[in-house]
Amino acid sequence: MWSAAEPFFTRLAQHGERIALSESERTLSYAQLLDAVASRGKHLRALGAQRVALALDNGIDWVLWDLAALHAGLVCVPLPAFFSAEQQRHVLDSAGIDCLIGAGAPGFACVENHIHRRTVAKPAELHPGTCKITFTSGTTGQPKGVCLELDTQLAVARSLVAASASRNVERHLCVLPLATLLENIAGIYAPLLAGARVELMAMAQIGLTGASGFDLMRFLQALQAAQPHSLILLPQLLLALVSAAERKLPVPDSLRFVAVGGGRVSAQLLERAEALGLPIFEGYGLSECASVVCLNTPEQRRVGSTGQPLGHLQVTLAADGEVLVKGARMLGYLGEPAPQGEWLGTGDLGHFEDGFLVLHGRKKHQFITAYGRNVNPEWVESELVQQLPIAQAWLHGEALPANVAVLVPRFPNTSDEQLQAAVDAVNRGLPDYARVHHWLRADAPFSTGNDLATANGRLRRAALFNHYQSAIDELMAEGVHA
Repeated sequence: MWSAAEPFFTRLAQHGERIALSESERTLSYAQLLDAVASRGKHLRALGAQRVALALDNGIDWVLWDLAALHAGLVCVPLPAFFSAEQQRHVLDSAGIDCLIGAGAPGFACVENHIHRRTVAKPAELHPGTCKITFTSGTTGQPKGVCLELDTQLAVARSLVAASASRNVERHLCVLPLATLLENIAGIYAPLLAGARVELMAMAQIGLTGASGFDLMRFLQALQAAQPHSLILLPQLLLALVSAAERKLPVPDSLRFVAVGGGRVSAQLLERAEALGLPIFEGYGLSECASVVCLNTPEQRRVGSTGQPLGHLQVTLAADGEVLVKGARMLGYLGEPAPQGEWLGTGDLGHFEDGFLVLHGRKKHQFITAYGRNVNPEWVESELVQQLPIAQAWLHGEALPANVAVLVPRFPNTSDEQLQAAVDAVNRGLPDYARVHHWLRADAPFSTGNDLATANGRLRRAALFNHYQSAIDELMAEGVHA
């Protein structure tokens, strides 16, 4: 066993015959998990693997291979299924992957069931101590590889165990892809350290397909079947859960701790969840800090904030309001020099309220109106998509005397009057400088197909501006609502 991983596996061994992993009728106790991990790790070593990519659906096998690489001291690279074929090739080549587990890829030879090998003559140099490379999709260009050491990942996992301890979470359902670092650490490592049971289902069974396909009824059926104590949700999944509960659709009463992150969460949505009695705890993190940085807890909670910093790190603000983190950071980006200094700039803007971090949006996304007012468009966009008629929204106002939104209707038959009413409802809660003064109906949803959004749904703002610039110029020349 790799010595750095020994304390982690020693802790898991203390849970003995408890159920560790469950997938349909298949279950593994902690003792069985450790046996399988050791066996698979030995097998990877025998194959001569050095850098292992996982291209599997959510399930027990994903977890076992991830832990096997950790046990054997190999570098593990989760390969997101929602990446395009080109992005996946970039991950495999830039990381110097010599062993691919799951679906095959050009240049790899199948040596046995689901295991593919290739020779890499000169793999890219890694930052010393790298045990996992997680690739962030970003909003422009190819994904960037974030090199992480084991101690940083486990520090996050231990802090998460402490943060949720009072809710006695014994059963966690993985909803997000395991290739997502947040679910990998908070949904696998943390529950296993706590001795909980991790419930696993294929993504299609949970109701998620591709980058944005979602089947609400299948999602609710999965929750009913698993009866989980904890979940990790993205804002859009939380919106679906809250909307379902408001429509009196069945939502399990087993939930004790539902963490939500991965994007700005509307205060209105959190208030709706609060009114339903759902145990929602907003958090904040980034891959460069091994996922979670701040989290609301049952003991320390403020709705509308991302919570207080976890115990293993420190957070402060730069003079311009940028969030800085110390004590949990990446080793560096793949192929780039290691970051300098103790504090890592996150690129996010925020402020503290009694120790709780409140985020405003991305520093690089902020625009300045013609009247010199700073606006974070993500704030307004997150409020717009809470309105039933609006599925997606992009706000632009750089150097303009008025802000313009491009709106994607949620339903094909949504009328202009319904969109205007939704905009009016949002504007009532916004200061004048941040309001939607004019809007346009989008000519198509924002997606990877038209390069207006990333695979995980983030807006490609530069592409949106290029696409709609002439329409915005024409609208501003007219000076009237669409």
